Amino acid sequence: MSETAKKRQLPVWQESILLIVTALVMAVVVKAFFVQAFYIPSESMEPTMLVDDKILVQKVSYWGGGDPDRGDVVVFDDPGGWLNDTQTPSASNPVQRGLELIGLFPTGGHLIKRVVGVGGDSVECCDQEGRLQVNGESIDERYLLDPSANADLEFDVEVPEGYLWVQGDNRGNSADSRVHQGDPGGGFIPVESVVGKAWLRVWPWKRIGFQRSPDSFESVPSP
Repeated sequence: MSETAKKRQLPVWQESILLIVTALVMAVVVKAFFVQAFYIPSESMEPTMLVDDKILVQKVSYWGGGDPDRGDVVVFDDPGGWLNDTQTPSASNPVQRGLELIGLFPTGGHLIKRVVGVGGDSVECCDQEGRLQVNGESIDERYLLDPSANADLEFDVEVPEGYLWVQGDNRGNSADSRVHQGDPGGGFIPVESVVGKAWLRVWPWKRIGFQRSPDSFESVPSP
């Protein structure tokens, strides 16, 4: 090895620090732009998602102005007053809090629901068979835990542009857009509050798998 190469080579401790810093920066970039870990805090999305499931949310689908579609399961920031104390636990020690900061530890303080209405849609519950209707089309929601609970709360709304109407798959136990109609936001979720789309369940191992949007809304006409 030449003298010049020896002078340019960093000491081992400096190389180690550089590698750690680079890894942390990359982790932060991945969290900010690509994927982030979350956990399921409640029963509102059963049977699709169970309490304490660990999921990865991907953000690429909504790049370049792409908005969530009907049927997508999305994680979003609390629009104001939706969360309660039992739904906002965070990391319990400094190591977990550090991992949470860079997106490697499942994060709390968010909500997860299914998009059933997008800007311009008319969403109504229910038809004579207790099914959700979007733009006059009855929806066969095969993912519901208890379809009969769908008609527990009747409503008829028109989703403003730039907003979403979201509901849990466990309609009998989900404080979703229906429950928050009396709030200042009328139960609608700003598209800009969406963190990303549920992509992959990573825990428990027996239920690991990708989350795919159903075809239930394919026949819904444009608003």
